[in-house]
Amino acid sequence: MHDIEGQLALIRRGSEEILKQDELRERLLQGQPLRIKAGFDPTAPDLHLGHTVLLNKMRQFQELGHEVIFLIGDFTGMIGDPTGKNVTRKPLTREQVRENAASYEAQVYKVLDRDRTELRFNSEWFDCMTAADMVRLASQHTVARMLERDDFDKRYRGGQPISVHEFLYPLIQGYDSVALHADVEMGGTDQKFNLLMGRTLQEHYGQAPQVVLTMPLLEGIGGVQKMSKSLDNFIAIDEPAIDMVTKTMKIGDDLMWRWFELLSFDVSLQQLTRMRREVEAGTLNPRDAKLQLANELVVRFHGKVAAEQALAGWHAVVRGQGDTSVLPRKDIRIAAEGIRLPALLREAGLTASNSEAHRKLRERAVRIDGEVVEDGTRILLPGFEGVLQIGKRNFARVRLLLEESS
Repeated sequence: MHDIEGQLALIRRGSEEILKQDELRERLLQGQPLRIKAGFDPTAPDLHLGHTVLLNKMRQFQELGHEVIFLIGDFTGMIGDPTGKNVTRKPLTREQVRENAASYEAQVYKVLDRDRTELRFNSEWFDCMTAADMVRLASQHTVARMLERDDFDKRYRGGQPISVHEFLYPLIQGYDSVALHADVEMGGTDQKFNLLMGRTLQEHYGQAPQVVLTMPLLEGIGGVQKMSKSLDNFIAIDEPAIDMVTKTMKIGDDLMWRWFELLSFDVSLQQLTRMRREVEAGTLNPRDAKLQLANELVVRFHGKVAAEQALAGWHAVVRGQGDTSVLPRKDIRIAAEGIRLPALLREAGLTASNSEAHRKLRERAVRIDGEVVEDGTRILLPGFEGVLQIGKRNFARVRLLLEESS
């Protein structure tokens, strides 16, 4: 195990706030492995890089010799976390929660060490809780205290309805820490109220209050809003390697440094400082730094071979260096009479609509196998195979197949 100051320095990297750091130091000084908890509600089937900000910190705790608890909120997922919402969140069915939880379980070990991870579900204790138990838990907080939470306060003042079950959510999340005897709980900055609830309930139940560690919310590809599937600015950890590369290469230069700090295991803070100086001095191209980050991410989630192929494919298309046949191929089934190019660009995921495709064609931004194409009436037939490209960094290798007759 690292020295105490060394542990604290690693824990602080990328962290937003530690409450309370002196308590964390005292617990580390005791020399016993700490129980580190982070909860994830399975509200969607896929984890993205935004989720891995927490997972990466959990992995660091594992490497420091501590016990990590990956808590799947299969019970709380049926309530719906109201954090940051201006309306009541639609609860999930138990079947939806189970399907998403199974997906989380399959993906999480791409970051965490399976042998050193305690995987738990909060239905373990809440399914056994009686109505009387829940009433006693609800008695631990007042409505006035709940309304101190910013999102609840805004909804109340704005006349937006707040369901009673939403007030239960922070209490239930807090009780998870009691059930698991957590020493440290981690969450996003938007979870601070709920994390502090865990401290309050642990004290009520005679436990030492947990240390709260908040992590920043990772901005998505556009660099403005937090990474989210609903905003389509995310990179899923199980999406194809080439997509992971192309999306990473789209981020802005300023955002790149934040991604390095929050997502990289390979680049230390000292190395990161040096890289920034080299970019500012003009001795390091930001593009090459992004390629290094993209490579690390793809190696982590897909392996070294897949990373080499994905980077080779990116270089082949974007820089004209190499064989585009290394790119993964997307098969698209079409009718015998073929498909117009704008529709194909949409089907390939390169444009959101036919009208956008026509606009890109007029701008001479569309290429097929490296050649500029402007004809929006062009029809491609079954049997076509090639690389479609819009601009420098949006591309897809496709093959057109004859659709099966019904």
